Amino acid sequence: MPDLKQAWAFLEHSDRIASAEEVQTAIRRVAAEIDQRLSRSYPMVLAVMGGAVVFAGQLLPLLRFPLDFDYIHASRYGAATRGTGVDWKVSPPGLVGGRTVLVLDDILDHGETMRAIRERLMGLGAKEFYCAVLVEKTLGMKKPIDADFVGLRIPDRFVFGCGMDAKGYWRNLPEIRAMME
Repeated sequence: MPDLKQAWAFLEHSDRIASAEEVQTAIRRVAAEIDQRLSRSYPMVLAVMGGAVVFAGQLLPLLRFPLDFDYIHASRYGAATRGTGVDWKVSPPGLVGGRTVLVLDDILDHGETMRAIRERLMGLGAKEFYCAVLVEKTLGMKKPIDADFVGLRIPDRFVFGCGMDAKGYWRNLPEIRAMME
């Protein structure tokens, strides 16, 4: 049974770090950047479930070129707040061979999950790999992968909203919030 007290406590002990309007502006900018770079490639677009569902749902209608869409489910978090090994719940489709692939995700944190996704897709024969994230954490360290398209850069805090969750809660918020330290 969900702990609704905990869910409301997360919200009450958090700060808004990006408003719904700032998020929408960032998504429109990312869409324009992707249009400019990939509009002639007929890419396979893959959303990383479940965090990317909000980002993908708002971004896809803004892309003005033909594409194929599918999803993958790879996670290092589950209901935890710290990453572990990559767990493949739904592997990439075999249709990526010879294709330009754009992966959409909610957040680029340390980059380990996205690196594993890139390695798997390139191993399946993808011609090119790009990734777009709604947010990237500024960590002050080199990551194993850089996002090609970034909506917002945020501080190194535990964040939720816009597809990102706090122990399963609040993916549905239109803004991005961070737990108070």
